[in-house]
Amino acid sequence: MKLYKTATAQAELLIEDLQIAETFWTRAKGLLGRKSINENQALWIKPCRDIHTFFMKFPIDCVFLDKNMQVYNIVENVTPFKIIGPFWKASSVIEFKSGFSNMKNLKVGDQLYVVN
Repeated sequence: MKLYKTATAQAELLIEDLQIAETFWTRAKGLLGRKSINENQALWIKPCRDIHTFFMKFPIDCVFLDKNMQVYNIVENVTPFKIIGPFWKASSVIEFKSGFSNMKNLKVGDQLYVVN
């Protein structure tokens, strides 16, 4: 799946390899066990209002989305062994490589969408 950000009359491709975690087990595992992710990969966890980075091996950026796929909150450079949230108005989170949200100039209120 691919992830886009809309801006006025254009759409910007953010991620070409968006993986989805929507079962109990895939959500529980998340990015655990991976040594890293690259700039073109992300994990969309849904539903999700909070995350933890216990036993992870690398920092991540967490972009929390509301039910309409609008950016609700951004938490950058989350290092291992942290708890983030809960954000009660969030319905999902996308986990990116640390620094991604700044590199792509993601802001609260940005509209995202996914194409299969």
